[in-house]
Amino acid sequence: MTFAKLIGVVFFAGMFVILAACGGKIHYPNYYVLNLPPAAPQPGQSRLLQSSAAVRQFSAPRFLGDGPIVYRQSPEQLGFYNYDRWAVDPRSAVTGAFAQVLESRGIFQSVRLFDGRATPDYLVTGTINHLEEIDQDHQVLMSVSISAQLTNVKTGDVAWSGVSSQTTSLKGHAVSDLVAGMSQSADQAITNLVSSMQGRLVQLQASASKGIKEAGQR
Repeated sequence: MTFAKLIGVVFFAGMFVILAACGGKIHYPNYYVLNLPPAAPQPGQSRLLQSSAAVRQFSAPRFLGDGPIVYRQSPEQLGFYNYDRWAVDPRSAVTGAFAQVLESRGIFQSVRLFDGRATPDYLVTGTINHLEEIDQDHQVLMSVSISAQLTNVKTGDVAWSGVSSQTTSLKGHAVSDLVAGMSQSADQAITNLVSSMQGRLVQLQASASKGIKEAGQR
C-alpha cells in the first residue's frame, strides 16, 4: 500500500470514528421547488395584439439563485439554510410561469421563452427582487417581490413596467411551509403583473383607436 493510500485509509477511519462518536447521524439536503401551477387557458377570446412576445429569463440577486434557501436575520444580514436547497433555480420557475400566464390571457398572438435566435415584437424582462424568509420581532415573514417590464423591440420604448410585492406571515414551522407560502405569493405576484400589463395595453390600444378615429373625422 502506498503512503498516499495509507493516509487516505487513516483519514476515512478517523471520520467514521467521529461520526460514530456523534451518533452516526449523516445529514442529507432537502430539495424544494416553487409550486407555480400552469395557468388555465381562456379559449374563444380574440388576441389583443397581433404581435409576438418573448420572455427572457428573469434575473435575481446572486444569493437568490440556485442554491440554499435564504433567510434574512436583519436588513443587513443574510443567512442560508444548510440542508434546504432549491432543486430548480427560482429564476427559471418564475420565468416559465410568467410566460404561461401571459399566453393564457391571449394578449399576444404568440408567447415563447426568449432564446436569442428570433426577434419578437415585444420582449418581457424581469427580476426577482425578494424571495426569502424574514425574521423580525419574534415573527417569521415571507418576502416575495417581482418586477417586470415590456419593451417594444422595434422602437426600444418601454410599453409597460410594474412591480408586485407581498410580505406575509409564515403559516407552519417547517421549511416546506415556507416554500409553500413563497409559491403562493410568487404565483399571485405573477398574476398581478400580467393583469397590470394587460390593463396598460388595453389603454394604449384604446388611445390608438381613438386617435385613428379622430384623424379620420378631420
